[in-house]
Amino acid sequence: MKTKNKSKLMSHMILSGKAPSLPSLGSHFQIPDLFLAPKLPARRARTPLAVRPLTQMEIGGLDSDGREFRNADEMWREEVGDGDHQKKSQWYNKGINYWEGVEATVDGVLGGYGHVNEADIKASEEFLNTILPERFPDAGRGRHLVALDCGSGIGRVTKNLLIRYFNEVDLLEPVSHFLESARVNLAPENLMVSELHKAANFYCVPLQEFTPDAERYDVIWVQWCIGHLADDDFISFFKRAQAGLKPGGLFVLKENIAKTGFVLDKEDKSITRSDSYFKELFNQCGLYIYKMKDQKGFPDELFAVKMYALTTEMPRQGFYYY
Repeated sequence: MKTKNKSKLMSHMILSGKAPSLPSLGSHFQIPDLFLAPKLPARRARTPLAVRPLTQMEIGGLDSDGREFRNADEMWREEVGDGDHQKKSQWYNKGINYWEGVEATVDGVLGGYGHVNEADIKASEEFLNTILPERFPDAGRGRHLVALDCGSGIGRVTKNLLIRYFNEVDLLEPVSHFLESARVNLAPENLMVSELHKAANFYCVPLQEFTPDAERYDVIWVQWCIGHLADDDFISFFKRAQAGLKPGGLFVLKENIAKTGFVLDKEDKSITRSDSYFKELFNQCGLYIYKMKDQKGFPDELFAVKMYALTTEMPRQGFYYY
């Protein structure tokens, strides 16, 4: 979990002054015709040009030290370069290195906020329960449901939620000691579900390098990890992962939300995007918002959190889409 960045943007004042007035020349003074401008025919007033509003990617943001960026492009050029494979690799390696130094516990993976686990799972379950009955006949009962847990960490979301609703859950996590902990946590003897529900595969692969098997998943769950991906890799991942969805399948993205623009965390190399920023990326991914909901019950010092259900087809009238 991440706290809000408290750094304030520097305010910039534009000073304006009056033009000096001309000295009075007296009422008896007349300007010679030579200096009078000729009268021109009246001109039709021009219609003002429409000004395109700035997109969220063009709006400024800041980093965890309080430094300002004019826009997201400026930040990404500095952090991952422009086609610089080595610099981008350094970005991802620093993120992995950060999490390799975190203990494999609920409190560790939640950044010291382990006490929000219950509220997180409760809200996610409520959101899932609004989706399954609409997407699958009889809420998926009688169907072999399969989910992918992206950025699974120690298997917290799988154990507390997904494995109760899906017959198989695959876990995708690039931090090896987290994934080894997940194997233990999700061993059959440590689960309170029937043998028809299991953790099937454990992939120690970074999100930006993963390609799912075709049409394997009913739901691809992406929580608190997509902030580590640069925008181009965000788009590439979701485009590749679409092929991994079964017909009628969908993504669920749950993530921290900045009020506007973005906030860069320099310590773990991740970015918190605004709601509008996400929607612009969804559009570039060819995804539509089927449903979305705000997380409730978190401490005020944390970022706001949203849940998005995303589909590859435009939803029927009455649902969200972007």
